Parts: sequence; structure tokens; C-alpha cells
Amino acid sequence: MSTPAQRHAMRVSAIRASQRDNAPLRHASPYEQMLVKLAADRRTLSAIRSKERKADKKREILPLYLPWVAGVLESGTGAQDDILMTVMLWRLDAGDITGAIEIARYALRFGLSMPENHSRTTPYMLAEEVALAATSARIAGEPVDAAQLLEVIGLTDAADMPDEVRARLHKVTGLTLRDAGQLPDALAHLQRALQLDTNAGVRKDIETLTRELNPKPVAVKKTAPKAAKKAPAKKQDSPVKRGRGRPKKVAG
Repeated sequence: MSTPAQRHAMRVSAIRASQRDNAPLRHASPYEQMLVKLAADRRTLSAIRSKERKADKKREILPLYLPWVAGVLESGTGAQDDILMTVMLWRLDAGDITGAIEIARYALRFGLSMPENHSRTTPYMLAEEVALAATSARIAGEPVDAAQLLEVIGLTDAADMPDEVRARLHKVTGLTLRDAGQLPDALAHLQRALQLDTNAGVRKDIETLTRELNPKPVAVKKTAPKAAKKAPAKKQDSPVKRGRGRPKKVAG
């Protein structure tokens, strides 16, 4: 565990190194020192075969890079930084979508690339890994922030990437919006996922949402009007009832 003084020194070094605009950071000694640490951590991670345990190890390692990340994001001018970009990817592997997006805003604003050992572009990686992290969180029953997914869609909208990757991002966004009760928006994203990839696995969800948003009117069964009941005929009073019957006998 680094001391407060060490964390401060790392943060200051990151600020100075990141301000070397258009200059390769490999010539900055603090950056080289961090690269040595990064290489050691990569070796540790490569020895772990379990993806679950590897993610746990990344959660353990990542706090050690916080001062560096904070320094770059605070005062950086956009110099390529493989440490920062690796931390962004590790945060996604660890399920920290919020922390990854924090770095992604900076990286995409300055056009930072992924390290040389990664073949994907930064927007491609971000869209794919965020979709994967959000899907894994949903499966585990953990909360997913739809606003973050929508932000990633916006950040990567103009970038080139496989349609299937973008479809997965729209799919998990649609499902998250559906769970939040935002049905019209959810349907739009699921339909977009289907447009991008016919095998996205969203057809049933689209059908269900369409029925919920456009319910069929309930058919009203018409019944014949009931015939009016005839009023019963009034009975004629008998003479006795009218007082015109046989006269009473008079007592003698």
C-alpha cells in the first residue's frame, strides 16, 4: 500500500509527464517507472487462468494507479499514455463502468490509442467492453445505469466498429431501459440492435414490448336489447270490495 506522500508524488509525476504535448512519454522517467510496475502487474495477471479471479486481482491492483490517473485527467494535454489506457480496460474487466467512462472521455477527446498489444481502436474497445460489463452485471443481478450506456453510445457513435459490437451495446441498453420502465426508448434501441445484427437475440423482446405499447382493443360483445316488460293488468275490484255486496243484516 502506497503512502500519502508516494501517492502525491505519483500524481505530480503524472501531471508533468502528461503535459509533454506531442512528446512521447517514454522519455519521462516517472512514466518509465510506472511502465515497469504495469509490466509486473501484467505478468501477475497472466499467471491467473480464472477470469473471475483475474477480475478480483485487478480490483486489488487498480487503486494503486489512482494517483496517476487523477494527475493525467486533471492536467493532461493529450499525450499518449499506455498506463492510462490499460487502467481504463482493467476497470471495465473489473466491472467499474463509471471509472472507465471517466478515462474514456479524456481518451476520446484527445484521440488516445490503445496500447500496441491491442488490435481494437479505443471506441471499438469501449463499446464492446462496456456492453460486456453491463451484460455481466445484469446477469449477476447488479444495477446498471442506463445513462452511462447512452453516454457510451454517444461517445462511440461516429466510430467504425463491427455492427455486431454496436448491436450488443444497443441490446443491453434497450433491456436496461425496459427494466427502468422506459418502454418506448427501450423498443427503439432493441430495434436498432436487430437492424445491426439479425442474430442479436432481441426479436421476442421487441414483440413483447410492441404488444405492451400497442395493446389490442378489447372487443365489446353486442347484445340484443331486452324487450320491455308489459305492465300487469290491474285487477278489477269485486263488488264486495267496493262495498256494494250483500247488505249486512240488521239486528232485530
